[in-house]
Amino acid sequence: MKKAQSILILGGARSGKSRFALSLAKGFSRKAFIATLEPLDLEMEQKIKRHQQDRGKGWDLIEEPLKLNQALNKAMLKSELVIVDCITLWISNLLLKGKKEKEVSAELEKLCQLVARPRTMLILVSNEVGQGIVPSEPLSRKFRDWQGKANQMLAQNCDEVYLLVAGLPVKLKG
Repeated sequence: MKKAQSILILGGARSGKSRFALSLAKGFSRKAFIATLEPLDLEMEQKIKRHQQDRGKGWDLIEEPLKLNQALNKAMLKSELVIVDCITLWISNLLLKGKKEKEVSAELEKLCQLVARPRTMLILVSNEVGQGIVPSEPLSRKFRDWQGKANQMLAQNCDEVYLLVAGLPVKLKG
């Protein structure tokens, strides 16, 4: 088995984050993919199909929009490698379900503990959302702030961090 470590992959929309994560999974036999996207419309359904095609066979798929920490704990017990795609949608799902700041913070702290001491190769995919305009809606600003906080906390606890720009990985840490 390869070394247990945690990797955070950041980037904007359609920057190549998921594809890069999958490229790091080569050579692993027992792999799990935790998807946090809920298929709420046709566009999301198409995105899910695209991701399934990109992954190919040989993956255990876990669809979990809210209880990420429980899903991750389970997946790390039986997989050599786990990809979580993506943290951004998980944070969004928590906020849209009306979770209080204390609850979101507690979930994020638990995730950081798992990331700091992974039992397997762990790859997290997350969007970098802080480089655009300030959102006009209060919930959108709250989401952007939580996403920025989550990325900072995860980056601090991960062994390696990459930023994807135009499909090119730039190593930030590790």
